[in-house]
Amino acid sequence: MKKPEPLFLGIDLGTQGVRCLISTPQGEIVAEGKGKISRIYREGEQFEQEPEEWWEVTIQTVGETLHHLREKGRDPVHIQALSCDSTSGTVLALDQEGRALSRAIMYNDGRAKEEAQIINCEAASFTERSGYRFGSSFALAKVLWWKKNNPRLFNEAHLFLHAADFIVGKFTGEWGVSDTSNSLKMGYDLIDFEWPSFIENRLGIPVDKLPRVVSPGEVVGKIRPQIARELGLSPRCEVVAGCTDGTASFLASGAAWPGDVSCALGTTLVVRSISYQLIKDREGRIYCHRHPAGYWLPGGASNTGGECLEVYFPGEDYREWDEKITLENLPTSLLVYPLARPGERLPFSCEEACFFQVGKEQSREEFYAACLEGVGYIERLSLELLENLGADSIIRVFTSGGGSRSPIWRKIRANILNLPIFLAQTTESAFGSCILSASLFWGKISQAVQEMVHLCETEKPNPLLSSLYEERYQAFLAECKKRGYLS
Repeated sequence: MKKPEPLFLGIDLGTQGVRCLISTPQGEIVAEGKGKISRIYREGEQFEQEPEEWWEVTIQTVGETLHHLREKGRDPVHIQALSCDSTSGTVLALDQEGRALSRAIMYNDGRAKEEAQIINCEAASFTERSGYRFGSSFALAKVLWWKKNNPRLFNEAHLFLHAADFIVGKFTGEWGVSDTSNSLKMGYDLIDFEWPSFIENRLGIPVDKLPRVVSPGEVVGKIRPQIARELGLSPRCEVVAGCTDGTASFLASGAAWPGDVSCALGTTLVVRSISYQLIKDREGRIYCHRHPAGYWLPGGASNTGGECLEVYFPGEDYREWDEKITLENLPTSLLVYPLARPGERLPFSCEEACFFQVGKEQSREEFYAACLEGVGYIERLSLELLENLGADSIIRVFTSGGGSRSPIWRKIRANILNLPIFLAQTTESAFGSCILSASLFWGKISQAVQEMVHLCETEKPNPLLSSLYEERYQAFLAECKKRGYLS
């Protein structure tokens, strides 16, 4: 009798909801599910959510996904491992039993600006050595905010964890474990793999309130027997350490080896490459995560991306606009830096940077195409920055995010970069968590990526169009220099 095929469950805990995928070791998606998070608390710069609702929606969504799996004639008992990713920088305080002491402070909460400045002052030698500075989005800044503004909660807290850690704890009963991906923004030293002394000695945050840190994909424990019975999972199902949603999306893109780069084009443009070397950037545009295989992941995020279309073409069907753009009309006569609001993080850091347009559009179609081009120029400049700072020479470009599904945008980007762009069949963060789970089966995470990610589109540059875009790109650089954004 043929042995049943092993399966792997990936969970993406996002801001708006939970996404679940179940995959075979070859990357075939055999079941999926979605759940919505309804309670979001926002006031000014403060943005919070209820951790218990995360768990309620997660367990409900997993249950529905397993129901779909059974409908396809597969038994959930064959799921060998599961993993969860979540937003980077989200933090919560727990008591000894793993109960949340308050709402979680979310990744995009901006209350801890002053605390981030304090950390950068107290941790100057650490930031110099690590190659990045702390921002208000970092988990450590939020913990310090609690210490200053809610000392009772701070003192009562047994642990400060990230969102994915909370879900892992709920599944296993093993509290106090995190991963290197999430722990970067808590200040974990990714060079020496330890909590640096400044956290306790200079900030007054006891490191015994911080988690034990393991690599993404490392086994944390087996699923709790009660949950296994309720869901119909095997009690031998392993729960492995997760990662940030950005890292999960990176894995799902297909990037696997040094020289690969992943460009996620969603609301913002996020670029991340694989490098043998730690990359340091004094200006804070680039910082390095650790790849689960031990490589470095230098990258950063622009403040522009698909959001420019949401702002300048609100509520419109972008697919219809895409169909109006033809290669014969490219490049456009315009140069656009499509920022939706002041301030830029990548490819340069400038709080005063703002939207600019050189030339007058002849039609809305031309302006639409110029916005796509502008993001492409920013993407190229960001990749050049990575290489100039010492990252491995870029060999392959993989793309993900909603913008990656636009054929004309891929053509524009490939010709601006003068590099082929590869698009995988499934680029969701939840699939990246499936890959993490299946790394137990494949032995190595890079091998799992190679075996599970299947490309569906390859966009190659056209020599003539690329040469035309080279001229326009140089003009774009000149405009950025004229405004003082580049030296």
